[in-house]
Amino acid sequence: DSVRVGYFKVYYPLEFYAVWFSARCDAYDIYTMLGGFEKTKERYEQLSRLLNDRTQKVVKKDQDIHDMLEVCIEMFERGFKFGNIDLYKSDATKFLCDHENGLLIPPFIVIDGLGEAAASSVVEARANGEFKSKEDLLKRTKLNGTNVEDLDRLGVLKGLGDTDQISLFEFGLGD
Repeated sequence: DSVRVGYFKVYYPLEFYAVWFSARCDAYDIYTMLGGFEKTKERYEQLSRLLNDRTQKVVKKDQDIHDMLEVCIEMFERGFKFGNIDLYKSDATKFLCDHENGLLIPPFIVIDGLGEAAASSVVEARANGEFKSKEDLLKRTKLNGTNVEDLDRLGVLKGLGDTDQISLFEFGLGD
């Protein structure tokens, strides 16, 4: 089994990382991951100090994120990066490969508090057409307001207005 893992890690590295992050991770820190090598290394070292400090209470999530960031650092050192979550391309639960740009596209579930059902609802709803606004996204999916705020903070919802309301000023009729 380790020979097979080694083979993929050497000959299909982006696929290896996509599977590793999809299947082996229990916790993510998407903001750090998107921050690149330096930010990831800094957060990793911060968690290392916390985990080695016998006076601190460590939660499992800290250990899980530490382990995940270790693999992120390795991936960055091999020349790969994370792309942002994409409202129309990201999978609900699996990381996707963008070979052209050497990127892994994160799934929706990397967002803290966004579960599998909500993530799947986005993938299902987008099959019925583009989202017209953040309000439309909320109505057509199982996302909650906090999920939408997180996606917006990450820049995933760029170009989406807040509501479905159309202003007469957009058509030059309100002058």
